[in-house]
Amino acid sequence: MILVNTRDTLTLADCGILVPVMPKTTDLVLRHLADNTREGERPVWMIGRDETKPTRSDLERAHSPEYVARLLDPYAREREIERTFELITEEGDYHRYDPSSATRRLGELVDKLFDVCGGSMQCMRRALSRGFCFFLGGGMHHGQYDYGSGFCLINDIVIGIRSLQATGLIRTAWVIDTDAHKGDGTAALCADDESIITLSIHMGDSWPLSEPRTRSDGRPNPSFVPSDIEIPVYDGENDAYVEKLANGLEQLDAFPRPDLVVSVYGADPYEHDELPSTATLRLTLEQMAERDELIRQFLRERELPAAYLHSGGYGHRAWEPTAAFLRRRIAEASV
Repeated sequence: MILVNTRDTLTLADCGILVPVMPKTTDLVLRHLADNTREGERPVWMIGRDETKPTRSDLERAHSPEYVARLLDPYAREREIERTFELITEEGDYHRYDPSSATRRLGELVDKLFDVCGGSMQCMRRALSRGFCFFLGGGMHHGQYDYGSGFCLINDIVIGIRSLQATGLIRTAWVIDTDAHKGDGTAALCADDESIITLSIHMGDSWPLSEPRTRSDGRPNPSFVPSDIEIPVYDGENDAYVEKLANGLEQLDAFPRPDLVVSVYGADPYEHDELPSTATLRLTLEQMAERDELIRQFLRERELPAAYLHSGGYGHRAWEPTAAFLRRRIAEASV
């Protein structure tokens, strides 16, 4: 089941944000699947967004009421976007930002990200009923309790899981995060929550772990809160990546079986990713496939429902690992 958001085509570039996210990545994935899928497969696998969106209560299950209030305020939300996307330097200069090129107001991006969160919530519910769902969106794992970070204004992963818990659909969940960057927001939000077990395999010394351990206000930097299973991969360890992940999954297997697994499908460990902060992790397409197959087999053998959220992936070839993974899943389901 592949979930596609076709309701709002707002892009970062529409708001003047100059981050190398290709607005047509989803289109390229879908085009590849259409060109390589047998007749009759697509209608079964492609679904669109429903009306699911996070309520204020949903947002406050992961974030502070004060932060949520700022996101709902028409003026304050723009300041939060500027901070989360690092659009203005301490000197007041624009950074990866050209407001003169914008065709939409910056604050509209907040509503877009709320809608993305709704897609993640829908994906999780579909996974519970169908066993598997992949959302071409979401995975905003850097969102912290009272601020956004790393292009992630909110944490849709934790919001979605806790919404399901609040309605009684699930009690427990695992998060398997393979984005190139540490899933720091998810780890911090779930550090004292025994109902959500987190695994993150990520670059060991790149952002956000290259940031100071103490914030400017003197508080500890929550980015250094460890996941339940923390798997750092350092520069030069590409060939050890899959083995490290396998060891991590073995540790995860020691925990009680969850009602749902949320897999943050990181596309940015790919060797052709164009975001500078992913430079120390460069997996080939074959290594990405080996990673994906390892997780797929692990989940299938344990008959665990899995909601995949697409995260990361920057540049002209970012679509390739995702398209290859989904093509294999469609072919497998059609046998």
